[in-house]
Order: sequence, then C-alpha cells, then structure tokens
Amino acid sequence: MITTSDKFPNTEAANSTSKRDNASFRSFLPLTRLNFILMAIAGAVIVAGFLLMTGAPSGADTFNPDIFSTRRIVVGPTIAFLGYIFMGAAIMWPSKSRKSHNTPE
Repeated sequence: MITTSDKFPNTEAANSTSKRDNASFRSFLPLTRLNFILMAIAGAVIVAGFLLMTGAPSGADTFNPDIFSTRRIVVGPTIAFLGYIFMGAAIMWPSKSRKSHNTPE
C-alpha cells in the first residue's frame, strides 16, 4: 500500500516545520490566551458596573429619589472602576512563555 509519505516524502517534514514555526511565532506574541480570558472577565465586570448604575431618570415634572441610591452612586461606579483596574492587570499579566524567553543567556 502506498502512503502519503511515499508519494510526497517532504510532507511530514514540512508539517513538523510549520508547527514548530507556529509555536515559535506564538511565543513572541505580546498577549496570550490567558490574557484574553482575563480581559473578557474584566470587560464583563465593567459592563456589570455600568448596568448597576442604570435606572429610571427624573423627569421635568417629577423627581425620582432613586437617582441618589447607594447602588447607583457608590456600588456601580466602584465595580466599574475595579473592572478597569483589573483590565490593566489582565493586559500586563505575564505568561510562562514570555518569562522563559526574557531570561538572559
């Protein structure tokens, strides 16, 4: 039986080379998969903070005292601010591949 490697002898070598090149290329990327996961979590926290700030507004002829609730003026902005802080930490989070590449030789 004739296999693919018999027809194309350099196919396996090319596949292993491209996989190796892809892995070395990924090691030089500034952000890893973990960074993107942490950034998505931070984005969800920011959205949650803004959702906590929403509510019924006061109208021209009516006053809604809920605009001064603790949830809208303290809790929501605090959670959104912490989300922004967490976003910065998620972007700067070091990965194992970056640690191993930046070691002096």
